[in-house]
Amino acid sequence: MLKTNNMGTEKITLTALPYTEDALEPVISRQTISIHHGKHLQAYVNNLNNLLPGSGYEGKDLIEIVKSSKGGIFNNAGQILNHELYFKQFRTPQSDNQPKGNIAAAIVRDFGSFEAFKEEFQKKGATLFGSGWVWLSADTEGKLVITQEQNASNPAVSGNKPLLTFDVWEHAYYLDYQNRRPDHLSALWSIINWEVVEERYNAK
Repeated sequence: MLKTNNMGTEKITLTALPYTEDALEPVISRQTISIHHGKHLQAYVNNLNNLLPGSGYEGKDLIEIVKSSKGGIFNNAGQILNHELYFKQFRTPQSDNQPKGNIAAAIVRDFGSFEAFKEEFQKKGATLFGSGWVWLSADTEGKLVITQEQNASNPAVSGNKPLLTFDVWEHAYYLDYQNRRPDHLSALWSIINWEVVEERYNAK
């Protein structure tokens, strides 16, 4: 996982997770974290580092690259950015895990209730065809929106601020849930670190 202060350097590096590989069990197994972070994400990092020299994107941060690139650079930079936000939003499982503060108020304002928000978010995650991500983001006015993003895309491409995401590529859940994507999505709510999501929402 990338440190924020490494995101603008010429060489992207993979750093340690902010928790142990077994910290998210039983929601996400140690084996899945090890493969997802240590192999899939590492491959995107390696690929982007190979593509950057001479591309004109050396030294730019990931969001800037994702907003303006195409092809292999976009795909790998997008996956690194997505996974950076994904892995940082988790903590050990919590019972009755719900948002507080400004993000909680915004969810109620824009979706009616936390339960209604969860239902819509899970539905869009479960019905996204193929591989990709379901995102909660804030538009330029601060309104919350849920979007399905194919493959490596990110709400930043449309000018929104990415806040929360569920990875629906099969490698994120298949070892633990096989083809039961909806079950995986439902289980993720207990490991969301809403303090991190709140910080993202409040950031200028």
